[in-house]
Amino acid sequence: MTPDNDRLLPVSFYANPDVTDIARNLLGKVICSKAGGDYTSGIIIETEAYCGRDDKACHANNGKRTPRTEVMFGEPGRAYIYLCYGIHHLFNVVTNRDGLADAVLVRAVKPLEGVDIMKERRGMDGLKNLTNGPGKLTQAMGITTDLNRTDLRTQPVWIEDYQISVAPESITASKRIGVDYADEDALRPWRFNISPASL
Repeated sequence: MTPDNDRLLPVSFYANPDVTDIARNLLGKVICSKAGGDYTSGIIIETEAYCGRDDKACHANNGKRTPRTEVMFGEPGRAYIYLCYGIHHLFNVVTNRDGLADAVLVRAVKPLEGVDIMKERRGMDGLKNLTNGPGKLTQAMGITTDLNRTDLRTQPVWIEDYQISVAPESITASKRIGVDYADEDALRPWRFNISPASL
């Protein structure tokens, strides 16, 4: 399986200056992965938005450039993948434009293709809890920090639009997870999700 040019998200999608708008619009889009040589895909059902300005929950808040965050200041449509707690590889989409460091964390997907491969990678037999967390989905899809900075319009990881309908009223907004250190910014309702059953 290779990227379908007719389904690939255009650069303009990622260049949207409103990171919360992108986080909502990524719901229902499909992550495709040939990482490790095996094809898997999943429908995005949960995201979190992070803004590079005045958002203490963002790694690159107010120009904080480090070797890890440098990719966030680059062109939109790149992968920002970092290691959390030294264990979990978390997959983010860089958005906006050069120098502004916005990103969307993909927190969960609904398995679509290559489900048996996902189960094998996760050491599981069933679908429950297979990809319902940011570290779980990357393990299931073979996505690691080795793919940091890669272009999300090419292999081995890309995002396509399958024209899956997501009704605005089906989207739930709530505060982001694990960012209590961000004081008042931790309360922003920038986590968005839809029920897998709605797809």
